Amino acid sequence: MSRKFPRKIKRVVIKVGASVIATYRMKPKVKYLQSLVTQICAAQKAGVEVVLVSSGAIVLGMGELNQKIRSTDLSQLQATAAVGQTVLMRRYHELFKKYKSQCGQVLLTWDDFDNRTRFNNARNTFRSMLDWGIVPVVNENDTIATDEIRFGDNDKLSAMVASLVEADLLLILSDVEGLYDVKSSDKKVFEEIKEITNEIEGVASGTTKKNISKGGMMAKLEAIKIVTRAKIPCVIAHGEANNVLLRVLNGDSIGTLFVEKEEKLISRKHWISFGVKPKGVLTIDEGAKKALLNGGRSLLLPGVISWTGHFKKDDAVIVQDAQSNEIARGIINYSMADLEKIHDKKGRPEAIHCDNLVLSER
Repeated sequence: MSRKFPRKIKRVVIKVGASVIATYRMKPKVKYLQSLVTQICAAQKAGVEVVLVSSGAIVLGMGELNQKIRSTDLSQLQATAAVGQTVLMRRYHELFKKYKSQCGQVLLTWDDFDNRTRFNNARNTFRSMLDWGIVPVVNENDTIATDEIRFGDNDKLSAMVASLVEADLLLILSDVEGLYDVKSSDKKVFEEIKEITNEIEGVASGTTKKNISKGGMMAKLEAIKIVTRAKIPCVIAHGEANNVLLRVLNGDSIGTLFVEKEEKLISRKHWISFGVKPKGVLTIDEGAKKALLNGGRSLLLPGVISWTGHFKKDDAVIVQDAQSNEIARGIINYSMADLEKIHDKKGRPEAIHCDNLVLSER
């Protein structure tokens, strides 16, 4: 059965997990990497631009340093990542050169998305690399990004990169064939998911492997929520399936397709919703909540009951109701110090203008 995407795939972001490119002995899977690079080069020749988000720095660093157990010490993890990233890029460089193509390393932190200027600079860098026919090989800058090492993996990063470069498809290559329907007796893979509901989240099963990867299906679903809001479809497929990239691009029904949202969040609002780190929380009253949920309204200062965090003017904040349910995210027009000085809220400029506010779907 063939699969049709909403538009022709001219630019694809591929995310490959550490468990796919590294052996249990924490060494590179040379044959797999060779197959992956061969497919990427074939896609390039067919006119498809490719961005590769590759995990593996920490696990390959462990193999290089003969470490058997993943350290829990942050500085040791960062040092291990520094060694492993060299191993990873050397492999990619050699393989791309063999097929007369080129790759370039792009190391990012969440701060590169949090800061709007750096966000735009990163976009321009990707654009130049793709114009030159260079395959960007992206990874979290594990040597300095503490949040990534402690809590995350590259699933969210790949979704943010796909949004950043305005890809036509995000392909997540993992060690599972897709999202399994655990309710079926044979655990059949879903061919297509139109929306990530509570029920879908309930059937998501983890794929974490000790010492190898830190992600799981729930992390992938969170990433998919980000990318589909940017009107980009996503496919999760097994990374070691034969010619998986070329088959997906050819429209073969392999893995699970997550359909894009019909309404695309414009670039700035997508950045506010997913790319920027909230620096505080505003709690609003019921009247302000109703006004926001009606859509197209600014958050007026009298509706703000209280606030927490450490934010200044033009920082991103979360807007919640009195029951601590997230309502929206936005860029605030006041610092904490400003709010504390205000006694009469009436007649003052809005706390968050509607152009800088995004209702939450979380």
